[in-house]
Amino acid sequence: MTSLARNLTRPVMVGNVQIGGGAPVVVQSMTCTPTTDAEATLAQVRALAEVDCDVVRVSVPTREALEPFGRVCAQSPVPIVADIHFDYRLAIGAVRAGAAKLRINPGNIGSWERVDAVIDAAGEAGAAIRIGVNAGSLDETIAARDDLTQPEKLVASSLQFVEHFEQRGFENIVLSAKAHSVNTTIETYRALSRELPTVPLHLGVTEAGTHLQGTIKSSVALGVLLSEGIGDTLRVSLTADPVDELPVAWGILSSLGLRRRGPELVSCPTCGRTQVNLIDLAEQVSQRLKTCDKPISVAVMGCVVNGPGEASDADVGVACGRGVGMVFRHGEIIRKVPEDQIVDALMEEIALL
Repeated sequence: MTSLARNLTRPVMVGNVQIGGGAPVVVQSMTCTPTTDAEATLAQVRALAEVDCDVVRVSVPTREALEPFGRVCAQSPVPIVADIHFDYRLAIGAVRAGAAKLRINPGNIGSWERVDAVIDAAGEAGAAIRIGVNAGSLDETIAARDDLTQPEKLVASSLQFVEHFEQRGFENIVLSAKAHSVNTTIETYRALSRELPTVPLHLGVTEAGTHLQGTIKSSVALGVLLSEGIGDTLRVSLTADPVDELPVAWGILSSLGLRRRGPELVSCPTCGRTQVNLIDLAEQVSQRLKTCDKPISVAVMGCVVNGPGEASDADVGVACGRGVGMVFRHGEIIRKVPEDQIVDALMEEIALL
């Protein structure tokens, strides 16, 4: 559905989900339940899958988490990624427990020998690895260099790790290099796309903040990069219920025409010409559309100025007058209804599409 040119990276399989290689941009999130509570974690995984999360990441912080993590992998409706820090043995255990992919930062795993042990275990299991470089946990030798900017440090660290993995013959990798700064994120991923054009990139602004701030920062950074063809998979990180991340992620992709989950609501901001309760009307339509999975556009316009003309490309919509609405389809008016029937009339027309 997109006219945006996208960088063609090599394909990496995470279970039955393809990242890169021209596949649609993959949407990810992460559970926040204790992994030792397998049922609670599975419930959150299922809740994420219900809002079209393609891949879910689950932390494995201790050995005690490995057995319940295995149960999550076995019963999950989507591929599970194991999030590992510091202990390479947990990474090996997670792969053996059924992880479709590992997320590790080689810089905090320890020696190259330990990194190699993780690579070997992933290779034997057919699992992918995301090399997750983070501005807050860079390799010490690179972090200490005063001659490099933060984006240059992130890129240098990434190049070092990717080169090592590929020299060992392991190319089933996805790369991320995250920071909390929007500008650092954009500059870093632009450079990675130039330096490593075949490696699939996982986009995200780390520690982006609470719902509003995180949505804004993620939308700006990811929107810019995706519009330039950069990025094969993404996560919107919010200090909120992880389920809240998905509407933002899908909204970013939909607004760029890359992927769409359900309808797009087009509505004007209201003004002094409006003679109906447009804000309430738009909210009602938005709520009703949550049960619709059709990839259509629905317009709710407050007056004839912003009516069928400006919203002529909408599949269906309404232009409101004094207590009435003119329902239109692809710019053509098809019926006139009183204000209290507008929402029902729109839903009836949508059902016919």
